[in-house]
Amino acid sequence: TVGALCRHFDFDQEEFKGSSKVNIKDKVLELLLYFTKHSDEEVQTKAIIGLGFSFIQHPVLMFEVEVKNLYNIILSDKNCSVNLKIQVLKNLQTYLQEEDTRMQQADRDWKKMSKQEDLKEMGDISSGMSSSIMQLYLKQVLESFFSTQSSVRHFALNVIALTLNQGLIHPVQCVPYLIAMGTDPEPSMRNKSDQQLIEIDKKYTGFIHMKAVAGIKMSYQVQQAINSNANQIVRGFRQDESNSALCSHLYSMIRSNRQHRRAFLISLLNLFDDAAKTEVNMLLYIADNLACFPYQSQEEPLFIMHHIDITLSVSGSNLLQSFKESMVMAKQKVKAPSSNEDSSSESDEVSRPKKTRRRGNSESDSDAEDDVEYVLRCLPSNASPLIEFANASQGILLLLMLKQHIKNLCGFSDSKIQKYSPSESAKVYDKAINRKQSVHFHPKQTLEYLKRNMTCTKINDEVKRSIAKQYLDFKMLMEHLDPDEEEEEGEVSASTDARNKAITNLLGGNSPKNNVAETEEEESDGEEKAGGTSGKG
Repeated sequence: TVGALCRHFDFDQEEFKGSSKVNIKDKVLELLLYFTKHSDEEVQTKAIIGLGFSFIQHPVLMFEVEVKNLYNIILSDKNCSVNLKIQVLKNLQTYLQEEDTRMQQADRDWKKMSKQEDLKEMGDISSGMSSSIMQLYLKQVLESFFSTQSSVRHFALNVIALTLNQGLIHPVQCVPYLIAMGTDPEPSMRNKSDQQLIEIDKKYTGFIHMKAVAGIKMSYQVQQAINSNANQIVRGFRQDESNSALCSHLYSMIRSNRQHRRAFLISLLNLFDDAAKTEVNMLLYIADNLACFPYQSQEEPLFIMHHIDITLSVSGSNLLQSFKESMVMAKQKVKAPSSNEDSSSESDEVSRPKKTRRRGNSESDSDAEDDVEYVLRCLPSNASPLIEFANASQGILLLLMLKQHIKNLCGFSDSKIQKYSPSESAKVYDKAINRKQSVHFHPKQTLEYLKRNMTCTKINDEVKRSIAKQYLDFKMLMEHLDPDEEEEEGEVSASTDARNKAITNLLGGNSPKNNVAETEEEESDGEEKAGGTSGKG
């Protein structure tokens, strides 16, 4: 009640307090702050409501250190009551709404009385106060987007929307948070955040693209908060009839600009590089989005598959190299001393060109080195390289699965994928995509890896054998990654067969299909069918 009275009356005016020198607004603040420390939550809530009322009449009080600490602690403390968080956000929302009403009234008065007083200047002073206040509490309000409670996220979004509409802060700092809120399960919140992004994009071209990757990472954090069950795997698509990507609106905003779209897609694919050290569940979340984005022209998925091949070539080689280096010491114990040079040269073979590497394999590598038992004997006693390999390999597995999914979804043939060049004119690949409805992205191995929580798994003989087999499949895949580089037709067929066999093993039995696109010429169709037949063996 005290706060409500202060909202409508300024008791420090002489007509209320007469000749008394007591500062009533400070006394009211002191009283209300005292009750915010009360043990009863309902009393605390009433005190915060009172504070909100008094701040409407005296916004300068929000700069007080005690008020700043109170608001920031309530908003940032995860263990704090949800009701208190909501009330603080409501206070900020009500203040902004009242300020907006005042500003509109000031504008109307300005038009009527512009000759008598400079009311515009008065309005600017008021706006400056609101801006300073929101800068003070902005970070904590934005961080409230990561709350597990839908109601907290709702009021935080309302505060940010009001702040942006009044132009009180620079919008670029809000963009990643708005992208994240665009993945909220509640349609009203999704629509509100998407609308804010559209308004920002109209006024500031390029801001959305600039913060797109940061926004996707934040959206993963929002989904983690929403899926409060720690054992539940976070997925990047809506698990309903649409199966649309959670960040599909973001992609639809970026896709029209070819340069921005390509930079965005490359940035996402770079996260799968082992050097990025991205956690596996986030990689799965990003792969889900890439698998379900609303692609329209053939150029978009072809560009992704082209860069997946590049990433596989580099990351796969690095992964094999690091694993082989961990085996070197163990190999020296298994092999005769005279073969040490062969062992060290073998550890370097991954970095050689593919054709040289293959000849080297046929001349120097024995069949035993491609045997699971041999690899098991060479594994180090220290389990950490094995866990690192199992963890790092998930990024490559996801990229392999993603490429197969996009290929099947869009009906592309191997020939069309290999012929694609990013430097070609945009018009060449400007044809619309014929999507297949029944194709779903289900990376079985990564899902099993996350369910088993491999990082905490004890390395027993069964796990070692599984990792050794995975290593050999990777080794075969890297040796036959680009079958079209071979010159003789027979070699192409054998290489394609080996590559498809390795992919099938790595993906847990999901055999790659050489789909023939309807747009391919008859000659290339024939080649693809021949390649597909050889791949079934």
